[in-house]
Amino acid sequence: MKIRSALPHEASLIQELVYELAVFEKAPESAQASLSDIEKAFFAPHPAVFCDFVEDDSGTVQGFAIWFLNYSTWTGTHGIYLEDLFIRPAARGNGYGKAMLKHLAGICVRRGYHRLQWWVLDWNQNAITFYEGLGAKFMQEWTVMRVEGDSLKELSSLSIN
Repeated sequence: MKIRSALPHEASLIQELVYELAVFEKAPESAQASLSDIEKAFFAPHPAVFCDFVEDDSGTVQGFAIWFLNYSTWTGTHGIYLEDLFIRPAARGNGYGKAMLKHLAGICVRRGYHRLQWWVLDWNQNAITFYEGLGAKFMQEWTVMRVEGDSLKELSSLSIN
């Protein structure tokens, strides 16, 4: 297998895998990023988000990781936030997911980052078991918060008294 960075001419492959992930997560309607959105985000002169592909021995892409840097005020260092890790269902069980996490952990170690973190859907017990087997732990004291859509617009227009 081989792990490599996505190339600009592969933006449509990123879009395809994002859609496959959305279908797996039972939310295909949520995959709304256009090809232009993907090109602008991943292949800008100074991108803030990155995509790595994992290929099988024949060079066929079997999955991807989309990630970006975060920052810890406690450690004073960056870390990697893994937005999406997706291995095509037919390719699971071949070590691709483990290899991708090892790859990202290696980036962290080489660059002096102290964290690799991500979210996992609470119903995805296979993923939870897999991640725990690699040493990941639940951050049970944290709850995810999100503002989006109309609420985001309302928040942006609040008057501050």
